[in-house]
Amino acid sequence: MRRITMFNGVSADGYFELPGGDLSWVTQEPGVHASSASRMPAVDTMLFGRKTYEMFERAWRPAESGAPKPVDPHSPNHPSDAARMFADWINAHHKVVFSTTLKNPTWKLTRVLSSLDVDTVRRLKGEEGRDIIIFGSGSIVSQLSEHGLIDEYQFVISPTLLGRGAPLVRGMARNRALTLLDATPYPSGVVMLRYAPKD
Repeated sequence: MRRITMFNGVSADGYFELPGGDLSWVTQEPGVHASSASRMPAVDTMLFGRKTYEMFERAWRPAESGAPKPVDPHSPNHPSDAARMFADWINAHHKVVFSTTLKNPTWKLTRVLSSLDVDTVRRLKGEEGRDIIIFGSGSIVSQLSEHGLIDEYQFVISPTLLGRGAPLVRGMARNRALTLLDATPYPSGVVMLRYAPKD
C-alpha cells in the first residue's frame, strides 16, 4: 500500500499562506531542501487541489523547456539550485488533481479526478507505484485528514508570525491525535516537525 505524506511550510502561528496566496514569507532553509531531496526518490505522485496545481504549473512547468531559473513561489527573487532540482522532479512525475472545473490539462503526467472521496483515495493508495505527497492544497489536506488517509505530516515551521491568512487544516468534525516522529531545528530558526496519526 502506498503512503500519503503531507509536506507544507507554515508560520509559527499556524498559517500556510497570506491572503492572495502570498508565500514569500517562508524562510528558506538549505537543510530542509537537502532533507527533502533525500526523500524524493521514494515518491512518484503528487496530489493537488486545482488552485495549488495551477500555481505549481505557472511556477515549475516553464522548466520543461529548459528555463534556467525556475521561479520558486516561496522565494521568487532568489532562484537556486534547489529550485532547479525541484522543478525537474515535478515535471518528471505524476500529478493528480481533484477538480470539477479543470478540463483537458496539458501539463504532462497530469490526471484529473472529479471527486475526492474515501474510495477514490484508497484506490490511489492501492495502485502500483511509489509513495504520494501533497504540497499546499489545504482543502485536500483537510479532507484527507478528516478520513484518516494521511500517513505522515511534515510541517516546516518558519520563525514568522503572520497574524492573518489561511490555516492549513480547517473544517474537521473531529480531532486527530498525532505522534511526533522527529523534530529537527535549523540555524535559520526553521523547525521541521514530522508526525504520524495515532489512530
